[in-house]
Amino acid sequence: MKRRALVLSDEAARHPFRRSLPAHVRLAPLGQEVQQDNALAKLRWKMTGGDWQSFLQAYCASLVAMLVFIA
Repeated sequence: MKRRALVLSDEAARHPFRRSLPAHVRLAPLGQEVQQDNALAKLRWKMTGGDWQSFLQAYCASLVAMLVFIA
């Protein structure tokens, strides 16, 4: 016989811990300050053309150095 919990849960939560939380805890809207912080962090983490160029230069330089070391 299958054991079932006595507390109703939300199956859409997927993870067992999130499923055990009450609906009002999971669906609470974020505050204005948190939304502003998230927007600012998103802008800071966006890579520009110069960032990609520097990354590719460093990647190619290390790849060439590794190939020269192996050969």
